[in-house]
Amino acid sequence: MNKQRFSILMGAAFLMATSAIGPGFLTQTTVFTQQHAAAFSFAILVSILLDIGAQLNIWRILTVSNYRAQDLANALFPGLGYLLAGLVVLGGLVFNIANIGGCGLGLQALTGMETVYGAILSCGIALFIFWMKEAGNALDHFTRWLGILMLLLTLYVAVSSHPPVMAALQQSIWPDHINTKAVITLVGGTVGGYISFAGAHRLLDAGISGTSSVKYVNRSAVSGIVITGVMRTLLFLAALGVVTQGAILDSGNPPASVFRIAAGEIGYRFFGMVMWSAAITSVVGAAYTSVSFLKTFHPFIARQEKWFITFFIVFSTIVFIAIGNPVQLLITAGALNGLILPVALAVMLIAATRKRLVHDYRHPVWMQIAGWLVVLIMGWLSVLTLKEWMGM
Repeated sequence: MNKQRFSILMGAAFLMATSAIGPGFLTQTTVFTQQHAAAFSFAILVSILLDIGAQLNIWRILTVSNYRAQDLANALFPGLGYLLAGLVVLGGLVFNIANIGGCGLGLQALTGMETVYGAILSCGIALFIFWMKEAGNALDHFTRWLGILMLLLTLYVAVSSHPPVMAALQQSIWPDHINTKAVITLVGGTVGGYISFAGAHRLLDAGISGTSSVKYVNRSAVSGIVITGVMRTLLFLAALGVVTQGAILDSGNPPASVFRIAAGEIGYRFFGMVMWSAAITSVVGAAYTSVSFLKTFHPFIARQEKWFITFFIVFSTIVFIAIGNPVQLLITAGALNGLILPVALAVMLIAATRKRLVHDYRHPVWMQIAGWLVVLIMGWLSVLTLKEWMGM
């Protein structure tokens, strides 16, 4: 494998992972750990297994067919791609408003800067990346290095909090209780909505497609899931160590409490850096992927892609400044994106059986089974979650 291809594959993996690891990811993990303690490890394990079933199928089907998700859906059933694009872009916009807010919170913790000014500065940095001459390469390097930085800082805090690791391992296999909302929110926040397609669309933009690229696509997809899973586990252990010591977390900013209680003032600064890194990479990922769902619908959008991305980021920033960034919005956004996943994955799996779309490629039976299991499980969890929301 040449150096350029390796860089693109790892860039796609980190784009997916850092798109998933946003402010909502930090907040969801911390809040659910506070609520369910060591039993939350089971939800994390289940979510990782569901992530693998979803991501491997979506990345492989899209790159083999050489269709972006919306075009594949339209080719399968005219009009379906527009519906899918609408759902994904709406979910991406909700997440991006929260991501911009996370940028402001991160810089506030790191430097003391006002949240609004931090959000505006971060908006400018994100736009700078997309307007660089080699935007694709800049995107790959930016997400990769900030992703590595997040992992290292969170590892330090996890070790500092002295979590009960054996209890977490035991509960991951045999939990005291199972919370369906936690599972669907985690999966929705990790591979729901636009996140499922971020890496695959990046690979297609870089010209990596066809059956000859399958092994590279698999490797890239699994790498993204592993990165996300490691980050989720480290953050969970950091929060678990704090919670089991009886500490009370700040409801206004739960993850900041974890970092501060576990590692003192330096921990709080680390939180600022992790929060900003998570948020700014998610801003970039959400904007890039959401616009990638629109640009094939009309040549004008494709030609003016950078301006559409600019509008997406600027609009998200204006909305954040106007309405703020409540913690509940981050939880709800993850759950809503989780509801999109079974629909989107089912469309991909059906398309993989149509020869006119994938030609001579045969999708492995085990992957089809794994994919449909994810669709059924996530569909069932979605029904349970909707009933809970409606008080039924």
